[in-house]
Amino acid sequence: MAALPPDPVAFRALEHAGWQSAARHYDEAFGSLTRQAVDPLLDSAEVRPGVRTLDVASGPGYAAAAAAARGAQVAALDFSSVMVELARSQNPEMEFREGDAEALPFPDGSFDAVVMNFGMLHLAQPERALAEAFRVLHAGGRYAFTVWAKPEEAVGFGIILDAIRKHGNPDVPLPPGPPFFRFSDASECDKVLKVAGFRNVDVRKVPQVWRFSASGLLFEAFLAGSVRTQALLHAQSAPALNAIRDAVGRLAGEYENHGTVEIPMPAVLAAALKP
Repeated sequence: MAALPPDPVAFRALEHAGWQSAARHYDEAFGSLTRQAVDPLLDSAEVRPGVRTLDVASGPGYAAAAAAARGAQVAALDFSSVMVELARSQNPEMEFREGDAEALPFPDGSFDAVVMNFGMLHLAQPERALAEAFRVLHAGGRYAFTVWAKPEEAVGFGIILDAIRKHGNPDVPLPPGPPFFRFSDASECDKVLKVAGFRNVDVRKVPQVWRFSASGLLFEAFLAGSVRTQALLHAQSAPALNAIRDAVGRLAGEYENHGTVEIPMPAVLAAALKP
């Protein structure tokens, strides 16, 4: 059956509701992993002292806090009010605001750098977000974002999606959105950035490892701290969900190393210049 075309309104509603719920679980589930991309992301955007930096889809504020620690002048924005409250509580000296990546509340040319750490996957209309990032950058400013590598490389995704295919139903009715691994393809990153007006595009892999104290925690991380995958899991029958949980635990156990489960989860990092 052909995939349904994306429904931006319904997909945004799914993502927003999901992050309102998952925000308080995100740090424990994904925080140790997604922090690993922060320094390469900021390096690619040339974030340093005095650089006016915008962190879009800022989540708990990992990239924003790291940029501030570098001496940058930082603004940060997320569409989830719960995520914004969380970021403020963890970084009380910084300003976080609620807002839309696809309609940024800033004037043209406001920033020297714009970054987004794993936010692109959660946008209903990513091209709009790219256009907005381009607009709020001044000429010579830099933009950088991260996404997950393909599931064959980002093994955690490969494990859970394979378990759903084998033991559950991957075709449950969810609001259709952009393909989750669309920007895992370097050529797709290059194309959309150039269409948005960016130049000097550079796309590369960032090695990352997701570490757990027990193999069962991989399943729990997706169940509590994700949105699309969580929705897919919640739509399964109880017997299927139990079978998926068991399969994920078995497969994750194959990555145990001296008592720690170590799962490869590389990121794709794309960076570009506004001419």
